[in-house]
Amino acid sequence: MKKSIYGVLGLFVLVGALFAFGGTKKASAEVNVNINIGPPPIVVAAPPEVVMIPGSMVFFVPLPDIDIFFYNGYWWSPRGSHWYRARAYNGPWGGVNKRYVPAHVSRVPKDYRKVYEKEKHIPYGQWKKQGGHPGKEEHKENKHGRGHGH
Repeated sequence: MKKSIYGVLGLFVLVGALFAFGGTKKASAEVNVNINIGPPPIVVAAPPEVVMIPGSMVFFVPLPDIDIFFYNGYWWSPRGSHWYRARAYNGPWGGVNKRYVPAHVSRVPKDYRKVYEKEKHIPYGQWKKQGGHPGKEEHKENKHGRGHGH
């Protein structure tokens, strides 16, 4: 009988050692898939008002409180170290290499909201009346080297 008790205890010690030293670990496999689909969408319920940054021909959107600029026919938005642009304020937005972001846009002062908060808010579509939005005709001239240039 002593032999069977020692045999059972030995079996428990052996099984315990296997668990302790990982002899019964489950094999695991893992697959990670990351898909970059661009920035989160910018959702604006109505066409936004804009504020012109004096002397720059760059407009910014005061609300929502994210960086959205308009310049030379495009909407621009930095997100972290990436830039995005769109033809319409509500997209679709596409990534653009930072070297293609116009200097007037990329050099907007970091504190532009505070500095220019008292500038006139211009309703969407009223830019032509204000003389600050490049109309289609002026935009075409800029492409051919006439007008204000880039």
